[in-house]
Amino acid sequence: QHHYSMLKTSVLGGLSSVRFKSSCPMNISHLDHLVLTVRDLNRTTHFYSKVLGMEVITFKGDRKALSFREQKLNLHQAGKEFEPKAKTPTPGSADLCLITKTPLTTVAAHLELKDMHRTGAVGPIRSLYFRDPDHNLIEISNYQQ
Repeated sequence: QHHYSMLKTSVLGGLSSVRFKSSCPMNISHLDHLVLTVRDLNRTTHFYSKVLGMEVITFKGDRKALSFREQKLNLHQAGKEFEPKAKTPTPGSADLCLITKTPLTTVAAHLELKDMHRTGAVGPIRSLYFRDPDHNLIEISNYQQ
């Protein structure tokens, strides 16, 4: 049985190293949230709520997130990030693909964009590409049936 070499990491100031085998017992089911580092919380929440229909939520006092179905995008103000955080949080470094069941022709008319054909995680998709206020790449897609 193949063993990987030691993986050095610092996890929340505690664990200093992790050993793992090539066979993994985990079965990841879905993404709960991811963090976007943004320059302007108000511009970002306005964009994602008005353009993409996400719900703006406030949690843990004054933290902001964008919610859709059972996932959310937590927002960190650049320079005022919450711990723990990415090693080098940077506005504009994300590339997100969001799936919608809304026909892409409807979305394309709303965003005034033309669609492209791509390959998604589980098959062919039609996608629209544009940028948010921090210049993150946003892809809105339909799986083709």
